[in-house]
Amino acid sequence: MRVDRASGVRVIAAFEAAKGLLILFAGLGLLSIIHHDLQSLSEEVVRHFHLNPASRYPRIFLELADRFADVRLWLLAALAFGYAGMRLVEAYGLWHARRWAEWLAVASGAIYVPIEIYELFSGLSPLKVGTLALNVAIVAYLGWTLWAVRRDAASGLGPGGKSGPG
Repeated sequence: MRVDRASGVRVIAAFEAAKGLLILFAGLGLLSIIHHDLQSLSEEVVRHFHLNPASRYPRIFLELADRFADVRLWLLAALAFGYAGMRLVEAYGLWHARRWAEWLAVASGAIYVPIEIYELFSGLSPLKVGTLALNVAIVAYLGWTLWAVRRDAASGLGPGGKSGPG
C-alpha cells in the first residue's frame, strides 16, 4: 500500500495549524490579564487547584507572577502572535502543497532538534523523547517529500510519481 504524499503533508498541516491556534489562544490569554492584579490572580489559581503555595512549582509560579509587568505581558503576547502567525502561514502553505511551506517546515522543525537533544541530557522523560521523535519524524517526512518531488521531476514523473504532466 502506497501512502499519498499529499495526505501525509496535510496531516502535518493540521498539526501545525493546531499548534498555531493553541499559541494564538495563549497570546489572547496573556492580553486578557494585562492591567489586572496578576499576583492576586495567580494566588487565586493556586487556591482553586488546592495547591500548596509553599511547594516548589506553585511558589515558582507565584514568584513569576509577582515579577511580571504589563510591558512583559505585551511582549510575550506579541511573540506569541508572531509565532502563531508563522505556524498558521506554514499550515496554509502545507495544506495547499506549496514547496516554500515544506522548506519552511523542515527548517523550522530542524531548528528545535538540537535543543530537544540538549533537553534529553537534563533528564529523560516520555514527553521529551516523544517530542523529539515526533519532530524528527516530521522533518524527515517533509525532507523525503521534497527529495521525492525533485526526483520525480528529474525523471519526468508528475506529482505523486505518476507519469505525464501533473
